[in-house]
Amino acid sequence: MPRLTIRRFASAFALLLTLVLAGCGPAPMVAAPPPRAQPAPFYPPPPAPPSAAKVGLLLPLSGPNRKLGKAMLDAASLALFDSGGKRIELLPRDSAGTAEGASKAAKAVIAKGARLILGPLLESEVRAVEPVAQKAGINVIAFSTATGLAGGNVFLIGFLPREEVIREIAYARDQGYRRFAALAPDSPYGHLVVRAMREAVSTSGGEVLGVAFYSPQKGGVAAAVGELLGGGAGAGAGAQAAPKFDALMLPEGGERLKKIARDLAAAGLDTRRVRLLGSGLWDEPGTGSERALVGGWFAAPDPQSWRGFARHFARVYGYKPPRLSSLAYDAAGLASVLAEGQGAQPFSRAAILDPRGFKGVDGLFRFTRNGLVERALAVLKVEPEGEEVLSAAPRSFENLGY
Repeated sequence: MPRLTIRRFASAFALLLTLVLAGCGPAPMVAAPPPRAQPAPFYPPPPAPPSAAKVGLLLPLSGPNRKLGKAMLDAASLALFDSGGKRIELLPRDSAGTAEGASKAAKAVIAKGARLILGPLLESEVRAVEPVAQKAGINVIAFSTATGLAGGNVFLIGFLPREEVIREIAYARDQGYRRFAALAPDSPYGHLVVRAMREAVSTSGGEVLGVAFYSPQKGGVAAAVGELLGGGAGAGAGAQAAPKFDALMLPEGGERLKKIARDLAAAGLDTRRVRLLGSGLWDEPGTGSERALVGGWFAAPDPQSWRGFARHFARVYGYKPPRLSSLAYDAAGLASVLAEGQGAQPFSRAAILDPRGFKGVDGLFRFTRNGLVERALAVLKVEPEGEEVLSAAPRSFENLGY
């Protein structure tokens, strides 16, 4: 009997580990009706059969976002393992986080026979890839949130601020809030959120009583707070500002969000009377560590599914996944589902626009004809130890209700 070398033992152990992990991850993405599951290789997968449809995956594997790119690549590979995706072959390429790099990567995967492109991540990259893919007659499912990119052969699977704002404004109106305001960064993102808020409030019969923008680079938060609260900002510590609005939108995240919340509290804003509303940037660990934010609301995918995915990912790869890694998991899962479809064009526009939608780590989603993603979102309340679900994500698009 040949000796069991260390190399052979390691290979056998790795195979055993993948078989064990196959039953402890999140449920694979499905469309209605779900595809038949098949055994799948663990990452890195062996060569796919000749009949497998090739799918390009463009990610920043070098440059400032290389850690995020690596995690998204790992997540996409894990999705194929979980879903039994033997019908597709992923072709990962480094976009380098630049327009030039993304364009070269797109041309490379198309030359290899890619029939669909997943990614890239940044707005400038997607703009560079779109004409390349258009010329080749293939669709792009990009991770960007720049809604101006959507349409034609480009579909956006990223978390779109407009969807989040519409969901939480609808919930707030149902709870009796009708006078809204916003304190937002003077950036494309901040202006996008404010436009969405104005639209949602107007449609639901409420009113917007104040909007103040600040420049993050120039440290103009204090002036914006004073503008929004009027005399309350200068009343001194302990004084209570009495604004006319009863809900305040804060589309910010991380340490800057926490600092703004403290500034508002110091300026006298009483969050027992004014409900703080957030954007998807609130959907990160530690938001509730800032006391001034506790009790605030924001819309996001159901957190339970994400937690299961994060545990599964960490068991497989040994590190915690960044929040955006679920986009790559769901995109690869979507490609795997589409590849199971009948016909010569499994990644056609009609297939991507399946009105029944798809279910992934971030819940139920589908694409609209203008290329934007539509998601079934929950409304969450910030608590010191995490978040509490106030309104569960709808289970079907028929019950979306917002």
